[in-house]
Amino acid sequence: MNLESRLSFEEFRKEVLNDYRLACESREVSLLARKEVLTGKAKFGIFGDGKEVAQIAMSKYFQPGDFRSGYYRDQTVAFATGIATPEQFFSQLYADPDQQNEPFSGGRQMNSHFATPNLGKDGHWLNLAEMKNSAVDMAPTAGQMPRALGLAYASKLFRETEALHQYTSLSNNGNEICFATIGDASTSEGHFWETMNAAGVLQVPMAVFVWDDGYGISVPRKYQTTKNSISAALEGFRKADGTNGFDIYNVKGWDYAGMCEVFEAAIRKIRETHIPALFHVEEITQPQGHSTSGSHERYKSKERLSWEKEFDCNVKMRSWIIENALGDEEILLAIEADAKVKAQDARKSAWEKYIVPIKEQVQAFVAQAAPIAEVEGADAHLVNQAIRDLQHNREPLRRDILKACATILLKHRQLKNIPAVQALQQYYDQYLQYEKDNYNSYLYATGVNSALNVPVVPATYEAESILLNGYEILNKYFDQLFTNNSKVFAFGEDVGKIGDVNQGFAGLQQKHGKDRISDTGIRELTIMGQGIGLALRGLRPIAEIQYLDYLLYGLQPLSDDVATLQYRTKGMTHCPIIVRTRGHRLEGIWHSGSPMGMIINSLRGMHVCVPRNMVQAAGMYNTLLQANEPALVIESLNGYRLKEKLPANLESFTVPLGVPEILQEGTDVTIVTYGSMTRIVEEAMVALQEMGVSCELIDVQTLLPFDIHHSIVKSLQKTNRILFTDEDVPGGGTAYMFQQVIEKQGGYRWLDVAPRTISAQAHRPAYGSDGDYFSKPNTEDIVKAVMEMMEE
Repeated sequence: MNLESRLSFEEFRKEVLNDYRLACESREVSLLARKEVLTGKAKFGIFGDGKEVAQIAMSKYFQPGDFRSGYYRDQTVAFATGIATPEQFFSQLYADPDQQNEPFSGGRQMNSHFATPNLGKDGHWLNLAEMKNSAVDMAPTAGQMPRALGLAYASKLFRETEALHQYTSLSNNGNEICFATIGDASTSEGHFWETMNAAGVLQVPMAVFVWDDGYGISVPRKYQTTKNSISAALEGFRKADGTNGFDIYNVKGWDYAGMCEVFEAAIRKIRETHIPALFHVEEITQPQGHSTSGSHERYKSKERLSWEKEFDCNVKMRSWIIENALGDEEILLAIEADAKVKAQDARKSAWEKYIVPIKEQVQAFVAQAAPIAEVEGADAHLVNQAIRDLQHNREPLRRDILKACATILLKHRQLKNIPAVQALQQYYDQYLQYEKDNYNSYLYATGVNSALNVPVVPATYEAESILLNGYEILNKYFDQLFTNNSKVFAFGEDVGKIGDVNQGFAGLQQKHGKDRISDTGIRELTIMGQGIGLALRGLRPIAEIQYLDYLLYGLQPLSDDVATLQYRTKGMTHCPIIVRTRGHRLEGIWHSGSPMGMIINSLRGMHVCVPRNMVQAAGMYNTLLQANEPALVIESLNGYRLKEKLPANLESFTVPLGVPEILQEGTDVTIVTYGSMTRIVEEAMVALQEMGVSCELIDVQTLLPFDIHHSIVKSLQKTNRILFTDEDVPGGGTAYMFQQVIEKQGGYRWLDVAPRTISAQAHRPAYGSDGDYFSKPNTEDIVKAVMEMMEE
């Protein structure tokens, strides 16, 4: 070998040994972490052992700007890409709430749930094009797939949309790949199939790695996958000349050299052509079984267990290194020994950082509690026992300290004016609030990223302001928006060519282009995924669900991913998706939905806007686009052809979220509603006025947030009677509003008669106009309820 060849070989050898070192370190982390769970230091563990070599080979081609959308067995990917360290892994295992130690979730997610930030607290997007990025992990199986489509779709838009070329900090000409990882068993989920189909249609740079260990917990692959192989089952999706689809590759999870060779060429092709690919990584093992919840010896045969030992990826890589003279036994033993030490050091450091602050709080508690034992009339035995229990607890929890405090304070409530008791009470209150900030904060964005902090700009009208149909108002609004904001994209079923079923985008695809306003297949789940991915990458998607009833198809990623995103990253990651839909009254079971109770209870963490008309809807879009939070906007389905006055400042006026509007003042009864129901109530109020009843009509405008200034209770103080009405099922949206006003706002203090709720029937709305009348609240229902209240 000449000098250049020897140097080249030495560099190759060094890289291989470094990869083996990382594989050993990750394995040792898994082994130690399992012990930490079994000894009680951690609650639960799920690990990536058996996948180390495959994940290292994959990570070699993960570049700055790329995104990972994976799942809870990707610890080696996180280590290899620098997204996480072993010490941070252990901090998460211990649920350390200190973000300096556990930066991914502040102790809110279980282990191996990684994340990277995308937006600063100053409202500016980070330089994602120079970062190695990870979407926030979540546990629902295959839940990572829909957003993976969107993360890859963003690259397509960044490359093909000229107006986006200016955003070089968000993308490098769309060269970024989304690396999606999934366990073989989870490919049985509909999320996987819908995503793969959409990726094949859209032709986006998505690299899907299926880790195939032959089982879904205890269920063998043959009971899960057609043809006993996901790559064989997907063969019809394989791209051929003149067709769309994706490339399919089969590799062995223990074959380091083979995987590196395949991945290098395949990833380069994805990056250059945007043709997606599936990598079926077979013959993966799982040395410690599925998780700490049980043993795989219960369901694997002796022959399978023996095979797994022989084909363990680390064992096979070790043999390959020796066979190819890249390292000898002495070198490999030294690497393995060093890996044990590094894993132990990471575990020890993470544990110390976790436990020391708690033990310091134990000492603070002792200092505050001990003086109470000396107080005359105090229960010294109880106080001293509480102190001893905590001092002897080698692994105390925060809750143990708070419980001890609460027990002592409850027992000594008759001595609450004694200074020692007061001091403990003050300590308890402050510590409780501190920990609540650790565990109960950041459901929504704060500061400049919060929609609640957007300045209010009222709509203005000129003397010659024209009257237009509601859909025409929206059409003019969207035209101005797409002209002036290049980051906004809209897509959904029938949104593009025909301009959506209610004409809000009519003619706008032809004006602004097919990339900006586009049609999708009938696939609500991945429409939401497209929106999530674009929002995570700095764009402002308006993802449309054609009718509110169909939101159920896309509810899972909105609930499990978007709504929890701020909370489970402790305010680190933002996803400002706007989901546009329409609902409430129309005709028939599947097009008259108003399932607001389901929505507001599953989407805490998103804003839920329920505008009564299209001018209000435009103002809400303006508000949301000035913030960085996710929202659902539900337009009134029967309001598109009602006349409205066109504001002069259509693109700039804002509607504040969480601020109800009093549409008509009154003195006898407060009626609280929203959306299409406002018109029903207005009709009823005409009849009630003729009978001498003065009603105050309040449109809540948003359900999340709800009346943040408690203005509704102020109305109740005046009228002493209140009626809540909407089109949801009994106990749905009306019960929510009832609880907010009567309990949370203390409205019960001002009631002279029993409060009322009027909702739709418990069944789905029947077809036709008569079906609507008997299924949903009508004018007569409102009049009857109000008159009963007046006569009570």
